Amino acid sequence: MRYAQGGGLTPKKQAAREQLRLEAAERFARGEKTRDVARELRVGERQVEKWRRTWREGGAEALRSKGPMCVELLSPAQWERLVRELERGTLAHGWDEEQGWTLVRIRALIIRLFLVEYTVQGVWKLMRRHGWSPQVPARRALERDDASVERWRSEVWETVKPPRRPRTPTSASRTRQDRG
Repeated sequence: MRYAQGGGLTPKKQAAREQLRLEAAERFARGEKTRDVARELRVGERQVEKWRRTWREGGAEALRSKGPMCVELLSPAQWERLVRELERGTLAHGWDEEQGWTLVRIRALIIRLFLVEYTVQGVWKLMRRHGWSPQVPARRALERDDASVERWRSEVWETVKPPRRPRTPTSASRTRQDRG
C-alpha cells in the first residue's frame, strides 16, 4: 500500500488508523450508512466500503492492524545505537564531513555495525518510519559578509532590477469589442 509523500505509516499513525477502522466497525454494527461513517471519520467513502466488506467477512477483528508490511531488521536497541552513531557524524566513521550522511553511507554503517543488510530503499523507509527526513545543509562561504550582502540588496539591486509590469491593461489584453 502506498501513502502520500512516500514511506509507510509510523507505528503511532498505524495505531490511530486502526482505531478509525474499529470505530467504523462499531458504526457498521449500529447500521449506520457508509456516507455518514465516511463523513464522521473524515475518510473517503470507498475506504469505508472496503472496511465494511472486510468487516462483513471477518468482523471487527479483521479490521485490526496486521503490523508493518515488512519486518524491521533492527531491534530497538540497535536502532538507538544507530541514532547515536549517526549523531557522532560522518567524520567519526571515516567519511568526509562535508557531504554528510547519505542513504548509501547509512546502509554501509548498518552493515558494519550490525551485519544486517538493507537496500538503499529499505534504509530510506527505515529512516522515514522513525521520523527522519532528508536535510539539505545551507552551504555558505566562510568569507561571506551578511551585512555587505544586505547592503547590496537594498542599494544596488534596487537600481538594476528590471521594472515591473504595468498595472494598466496593455493592447494585448484588450478584447475584440474594445478594438471595434
